[in-house]
This record gives sequence, structure tokens and C-alpha cells, in this order.
Amino acid sequence: MQSLPEIFASLDLKGLEEDPTVYFIPGFLGLILLEIYLGHRERRRIHKDLKDSAASIGMGIGSLIIDVGVKTAAFGIMMFLHQWAIFDLGPDKWYAWVLLLFADDLSFYWHHRLSHQVRILWAAHVNHHSSVNYNLAVALRQSWTEMFYKFIFWMWLPIVGFHPVMILTMISISLIYQFWVHTETIGKLGFLEWFMNTPSHHRVHHASNTRYLDRNHAGIFIIWDRLFGTFALETEQPRYGLTSNINTYNLFKIAFHEFGNIWKDVKRAPSLGDKLRYLVMPPGWSHDGSTLTSDQLREKEGLA
Repeated sequence: MQSLPEIFASLDLKGLEEDPTVYFIPGFLGLILLEIYLGHRERRRIHKDLKDSAASIGMGIGSLIIDVGVKTAAFGIMMFLHQWAIFDLGPDKWYAWVLLLFADDLSFYWHHRLSHQVRILWAAHVNHHSSVNYNLAVALRQSWTEMFYKFIFWMWLPIVGFHPVMILTMISISLIYQFWVHTETIGKLGFLEWFMNTPSHHRVHHASNTRYLDRNHAGIFIIWDRLFGTFALETEQPRYGLTSNINTYNLFKIAFHEFGNIWKDVKRAPSLGDKLRYLVMPPGWSHDGSTLTSDQLREKEGLA
């Protein structure tokens, strides 16, 4: 049984060098250009603000750079935990990949849902929602801090028996899938809407309409939202962005603005308990009721 330092000392990163996401980067950029062309042909300004699209791409590049080191550390920890694997679910077993597809997606759902319901986690995730536009460039508007806690939600998988290379590969496959749902050019997709995450479902997720707040956290399958009560249909025109938009192209403001807002709220909180609640309660919670959470807003508007 190897210790964690021994695991890191003997780490074989060959599996990580084949990250599928990297190979799809030209495809991502090609599809963005196609979306721009289609919008121009149909006389629709899908990319209304090219500076905003550039900011989204800049966030994606920064996230990719930071993710290399964090993913390496996560891989080492997963290898350490894999020593206690309950089952043998290696890459040579086809059914292990099927099981992992759903196990990964369930992990993503809870990671994503809690990133909307715990404010300190929301501070890391919020930048992905900060564009008032909705197009494929927004899919690249990834966090610079979210990966520092993200992999915690997947740490149960190596203990079950999935190999860490399989886990990180499936995380990348999920990320690739989620790219195409960030568009308005695709309408509803019939029976697929029942069990897959689609552009329609994800438009709801990116909307700031009160009825849509904190809904449709799906990665690949919408089944988790239907099962756990966070599903909403696209029934009215989405308004994209935050409930209070930041209106900036500055990458550092996009990445870190909510941490500054939390600090301001912590400083004004009257008690230690309230200071801590500003970290762990849902976004919008306030000790004096001056701001409201998404559930409180729905109740106030009769949408609960």
C-alpha cells in the first residue's frame, strides 16, 4: 500500500496527456465560426457582442492552463484512493464504461447543483453565467477557481473501482458534450428532451428569469433534475445573465467579482454565525432580508 507522497513520486501521467478536450479545441472554434455564419445568414445577431465572446474564450484559455496542475493533483489523490477499490471496474470491461457514464453524470449533477446553492462555491462558478448573451462561446467561459473543489465530487469513484484515467476521460467527454447545448440556433428536440440535456434545457439553466433560477443542472442526462426536483421546461423567453449583471470584459473581474461581494457581506454581518452563513447559504441570502435567494424570489412571485 503506497502513501500519498509515494503515489505522487511514481505518478504516470501518460493517460492524462490524451485529454480528449484538447483535441476538440479546433472543433469548438470551428463550430463558433459556423454559429456566427448561420446567424449572419439568418439575419440574427447570435454573437451580439464580439468583445463578450472574446472574454468567454479568454476565460476558457485561462481555465485550461490552471486545470493542468489541479487535474494532476486530483489524479494523484484518485490513484491513492484507488488502492481501496471495492470492485474491479477497469477500462478493459465495456460495462464499466457504461456504469461510469451514469456515475460521472450523477457526480456532475451534485457538483453543479451545490455550486449554485452554496455561495462560496457559487463565487467560483458564477463567471460561467455572467454573460448576457447565449452562444457557443459562452460554453468556453470556464472558471479559474472551480477546479480547486470540483474533483471532490468524483473522489468516490476510484473507491468504487473505476480507474482514475477512466474517470478523468469521462469528465472530459461530459465537458465536450456540454459545449453544443450553449446555443439558440437549435430548438427543441422531441423525445430527446425527456432524458437528455439539450439546448432548450440548458437555456433555462442560463436564464435569470425567476422561474428558471437554479434549474436544469444536468451534464449529459436531464434525468437527475427530473428525479431530484430541479427541472424546468423552457416556457418563456430566457433572459440571460445574472440577476445583477456585472457588465465587464475584464477577465479578472469576471473570474473573481463574487469573492469581493462575499467579503463585503461578511464584513457587514453582525455576528460570527451570520458571517459564516454568507459563505455557505444560497446566493441571495442575507441576515436582514435585504436580498433574497432564488427560492425566496419564487415564493414572493407566487412561482413556488
